[in-house]
Amino acid sequence: MQLLRFFTAGNVDDGKSTLIGRLLYDSHSISTDIIETLTRQSKARHESAGIDLALLTDGLRAEREQGITIDVAYKYFSTEKRKFIIADTPGHLQYTRNMFTGASNADLAIILVDARNGITDQTKRHSVLSAILGIPHVLVCVNKIDLVDYSETVYRRIEHDYRTFATRLGIEHLTFIPASALGGDNVVNPSSRMPWYTGQTLLDFLEHVEIRERGKTDEPRFQVQYVIRPQTSDLPDYRGFAGQIGSGVYHKGQQVVVLPSGIQTHILRIEHHGKEVEEAGEQMPVVLHLGDDVDVSRGNTIVPAGKLPKTGKELEAVICWMDNDAFVPGQKILLQQHSFRTRAVIKEVSARIDIHTYEEHPADGTMKLNDICRVQIKTAEPLSFDSYDDNRRTGAFILIHENTNNTIAAGTIR
Repeated sequence: MQLLRFFTAGNVDDGKSTLIGRLLYDSHSISTDIIETLTRQSKARHESAGIDLALLTDGLRAEREQGITIDVAYKYFSTEKRKFIIADTPGHLQYTRNMFTGASNADLAIILVDARNGITDQTKRHSVLSAILGIPHVLVCVNKIDLVDYSETVYRRIEHDYRTFATRLGIEHLTFIPASALGGDNVVNPSSRMPWYTGQTLLDFLEHVEIRERGKTDEPRFQVQYVIRPQTSDLPDYRGFAGQIGSGVYHKGQQVVVLPSGIQTHILRIEHHGKEVEEAGEQMPVVLHLGDDVDVSRGNTIVPAGKLPKTGKELEAVICWMDNDAFVPGQKILLQQHSFRTRAVIKEVSARIDIHTYEEHPADGTMKLNDICRVQIKTAEPLSFDSYDDNRRTGAFILIHENTNNTIAAGTIR
């Protein structure tokens, strides 16, 4: 069964959490005990008999007390046709960094627009971020259509305004659905109050949209997470390299190269869940055994000969600065790409991206919280990578403060 990852974004109070709650509730994806709990919580908050569907994605008590969603909340559900992972991202301006991380692995963006307010700066901000992250499908959900009397005129105006703005973004597939998350119109069930709309409901769209993963490549990529050497009496010579296959297929006897050393060898055998297999594919946890006694460490990459990623100490990337403290030129940082970690330095802040217009502006060398910039990075050790457009696993990384160990930025390699 296919898995669709998508995220929701929009202005504060556009109804993101209610929309997800309605989607889960009307698709019968909530257990009876959770419904009972939500009913009690809703009565305690609102003194009414109805269920506050937004509680399904409010993960923290502090959020509920303040009436806002301040972090990325993940929900999982499935229907007979598909499995889904939803990331509910915050709408506040200061939480752009949360959206950047919540959207980084998504196949689809749902951008909510309040029918009363139309396209706003936050709508543009979230759309530009979706374009930066290369998300192939953007669904614009014109929510709260009930508050404008289900007006087709209002809906068509918003659709026209958004299409005009989005022409510069290069979004591959753009879809529009009018909905009322509170009333359930066009979320799971078709609305009888909008006879002028004959398109799909939200759930129908999610179940049938073609999933074409960004950065999907057949080039095999495997990064070593652990070197297994038990050195016991039963296994005195056992030496395996454990990790998850990022992409492509590996098979017994395959000629491979260990990076960054560039040493060639071949796969002697492959273990999957303790059993030897002839081949293994994407996302499978495996242990590779090599035919030669090659020096391999955690973070090294094993790839087929002739299908090499780039390997070097310099790279160009787009990063979202996530630290409350501004960037200090020359500050020492750590770059981490899955299990690979090395010291690094940002040599240059080349440009700042305007996340309202998608335009690049000259940078002054500074970065502050939520800034999205094009940068040049130099690493202490060679890094093996692909561009983010080709492979989002090997083309993404995080930057870590060397002293505090806090994550200060997330980036994609260009």
